[in-house]
Amino acid sequence: MHLIMILTALGVAGLWRYKYPFYSQGSWNQRWHQVLSLFALPPLLLTMTGVAVLYMGADEEPMLWQWQGRFSYLIVSGMLGFAAISLLKLAYQSWQTQQIVRTCPQITLLGKRSRVVANPLPFSALVGFWQPELIVTEGLLTTLDNEHLEAVLHHEQGHYYYRDTFWFFWLGWARSYTAWLPHTEQLWQELLLLREIRADFWAAQQVDPLLLAESLLQVVSTVSVPPDSCCAAFSCAAVRDRTSIRIDALLAPESVASATNLWFWSWLVLAFLPLVAVPFHTCSHLTSTAH
Repeated sequence: MHLIMILTALGVAGLWRYKYPFYSQGSWNQRWHQVLSLFALPPLLLTMTGVAVLYMGADEEPMLWQWQGRFSYLIVSGMLGFAAISLLKLAYQSWQTQQIVRTCPQITLLGKRSRVVANPLPFSALVGFWQPELIVTEGLLTTLDNEHLEAVLHHEQGHYYYRDTFWFFWLGWARSYTAWLPHTEQLWQELLLLREIRADFWAAQQVDPLLLAESLLQVVSTVSVPPDSCCAAFSCAAVRDRTSIRIDALLAPESVASATNLWFWSWLVLAFLPLVAVPFHTCSHLTSTAH
């Protein structure tokens, strides 16, 4: 039973990712949910399957097939162990980044508390977990005037509104221990792009979209910073070559994020389905013990 569960989860994960080249575009909001489900479902399904098998234990009946239970137990133990190590490594790297940021001087910038990094390149980002800090470079302060600077800060506020640093920490963790799944890196790059577009839309409700587009051109054209799992930046290497996509999305008349449809989250039911087997296994085990 355990081995069948693992093979089924692997099959579903592979088939789900196989859809990637063929998913429909739709609106930006629909595209965000489609890419998110394609990226997040396979790791979550495999993790929940591993948790279920680990909870049910290594022994299976009948005795002839006990090797399957023990072999499956070793597989999921290895997978979950690697996932745990990946999580600890990512958490430590994020902690190091935050410690470095906290050594930078703090100022009030256009009414928002920020930390200033001594770097001539224009750059801004949120760094942290649930309550991230805003960082800006000296280069950004000298490159942009107050209007364009305000547009950039609203973009970062959009990241804060959606808690992008928190959610992308966990998505980055899923990426780190399931990199072997099909299309992982392509979907990750898509998510980074769509994350920036979503924050752009949020900022465009507060400031003139043209100001935001001009700020994007000035900043992205001069800086390339690798994305960090606990960092949500106005510009990063992953989306640097897609600046025109962000600008077109900002300036298009239909560039307004639509309301979230709960149907988009129905894939979560499939992800947690392996846990349904746990109570049945427990009942079966109790019955066999009684006999």
